[in-house]
Amino acid sequence: MRRIAYDIHVHSCLSPCGDNDMTPCNIAGMAHLNGLELVALTDHNTTGNCPAFEKACAEYGIETLCGMELTTAEEIHLMCIFADAKQAARFEEAVLPYRMKVKNRKEIFGEQLILNERDEVIGEEPYLLPIATGLGLEDAASLVWEHGGVAYPAHIERESNGILSVLGALPQKPAFETVECVNTAEFAQLNKRKVVSSDAHRLWELKDSSNTVLIGDEGTIKEAMMAYLGGL
Repeated sequence: MRRIAYDIHVHSCLSPCGDNDMTPCNIAGMAHLNGLELVALTDHNTTGNCPAFEKACAEYGIETLCGMELTTAEEIHLMCIFADAKQAARFEEAVLPYRMKVKNRKEIFGEQLILNERDEVIGEEPYLLPIATGLGLEDAASLVWEHGGVAYPAHIERESNGILSVLGALPQKPAFETVECVNTAEFAQLNKRKVVSSDAHRLWELKDSSNTVLIGDEGTIKEAMMAYLGGL
């Protein structure tokens, strides 16, 4: 077994609630300064900045996962994690028909910037990203698994968009192997793997090297973490 420092719930400037300073290069640089070995980019309902994020992190030798924080039809936030940006992009294509086309009002909600690996703006998402998709929880999780990813509920104790506040309990279906929570001691009796991540929307919110998890010895850090989460 090996212990790694990680943060696998991070937003970039493509999420309207994320600071514009949350660029791929800035995230990679802060992750390096914080001593992180594995980071995942998980913007709201999109994977658009994942290719640039992968390249930026590679400059520092940081392993990456890619995905999104999907909002289900029930208003539950679901982590959708994939091994790389290409796999995540294929999943996003499958999600696109279920996204609501409500124009973003950036003066109210914030900009939604798509960047390249040099942090240059190459586009802007016109439709508001965080709003609920037309995918119910079970269908959303199934879609993730069909595309080779891992699905698990985000920040389960949070009143807003947390699965416990929305449903009252973890459902039997889908049968999640993993949950994200802030206080693992509070859920010590819960027979699930638990991950703790920052849900960072600002650079100073990223986790540091004290946030660790024990994963397997086989394969790369990325492969072992995906296996830990219930994938591969």
